[in-house]
Amino acid sequence: MKRYIDKGAKVVDGPRSPVQNRPWTLKEKLLLGFTPKEYLGQAVRNPLNWVAALILLVGLPVILSRFYFGLGFVTHASNDYPWGLFLGFGLFSMVPLSASGFLLGTTVEVFGRHDFEPIERLALLNGLLGYLFAVVYLLADLGQPWRLPYPMVVSWGPAAVLFLVGWHVATYLSVQMAEVSASFFEWQGWPRAKAFIRRIALGLTTAGIILSTLHQGALGALFTYAPGKVHPLWYSEEFQWIFFFCSSIPAGLCMVIVASTIVKKTMAWRCDARFLENLDRITLGLAKGAAMGLVTYATIKLIGLAHDNEWGYLASGFGTLFLAEMTFGVFIPISLFAYAVRHKIVAMARFGALLTVLGIVFNRLNTALFTFNWKLYPELPHIGETIIVVTVFTIYLLVYRFLLYRLPILYQWKAELVPVDEAVPAPKLVKESKTPVGEVTA
Repeated sequence: MKRYIDKGAKVVDGPRSPVQNRPWTLKEKLLLGFTPKEYLGQAVRNPLNWVAALILLVGLPVILSRFYFGLGFVTHASNDYPWGLFLGFGLFSMVPLSASGFLLGTTVEVFGRHDFEPIERLALLNGLLGYLFAVVYLLADLGQPWRLPYPMVVSWGPAAVLFLVGWHVATYLSVQMAEVSASFFEWQGWPRAKAFIRRIALGLTTAGIILSTLHQGALGALFTYAPGKVHPLWYSEEFQWIFFFCSSIPAGLCMVIVASTIVKKTMAWRCDARFLENLDRITLGLAKGAAMGLVTYATIKLIGLAHDNEWGYLASGFGTLFLAEMTFGVFIPISLFAYAVRHKIVAMARFGALLTVLGIVFNRLNTALFTFNWKLYPELPHIGETIIVVTVFTIYLLVYRFLLYRLPILYQWKAELVPVDEAVPAPKLVKESKTPVGEVTA
């Protein structure tokens, strides 16, 4: 793509073609303003597309096999180990990393920090796709996607935490679609629809705060269904829900830092000056918030450990795993963020964000998979399950890139200029008053 742009090609970034001076067609918008031959040529030359094609070639038949032969064909799932990679990574990891939507929405729309606006839409899109593909992973685990509405509206279980999570995720997905739709309406040239979304933006953000904070904690509350199965270093009956909620805050902020860094390195041609020039400042601001979130999480984690008096387990093998998770996923990132913000070292803040993201994923896998049934035998994921997880994540990345290329997420949509002869006519001149200055008329 960069090759064509360096040669002077114009990509779609407004309603009209700057070369032919006419509105873009939908086909041209989808092809970014290139001819089909040019678009296919740049796609073939991209080595990442070949890697993705190979993954899909192997993974899609495995996904179909899972739905045809059943869950046992691709997993080691059992009553002892009901949660594998589908939920350990797809649900318990993707959801906290998608908290960026309500965090940045709250920052901009509620607290009025409009200096974070250049990255708000990226955070909202990250949240939407993260939740959407968490549902895809959940369907891969449960099967029968055509019966998805059944537990939602037919067979209610209001006393179940999973019922709460299901309704919150479904409702919050609707809220996020509405929030992201503003950029789609802008891209499509539907100003009235965009104006409607902007009018209800505060209400959408408030709904997102309520829904997201509740189900982030509810994911942790799911583990209270199985007391004694999760290792005590990762389980606390009183604090389990707040562990998950507090960790989701730095997870969402750091995921935005990681996503924006990748975007800057791989598709700078799609970013406008407003995004690129403010990215370093915004990154340090997000790093400051992530550091405070990690400090809060570490404090509550230690309080939970002290409350349950589980210090003795730190001397065991699982204790080594716990200390490694906390060291590399919490304490080192806190130090990196503090030094980076103090000395304005953006690269260090980005590295700390990457460690935090990996630490959150490691924590969720430890809780849902590696330390689950810690008194029994260890269970390693099935190769088919691993292939499906990688395949779905690849599709997630492809959809992410597809939308970033087209929608005004990383750039501002150029408004169509009105010609001078079509502009609003000037108001009629008022006849000059003959009343002397200073005299009051009756």
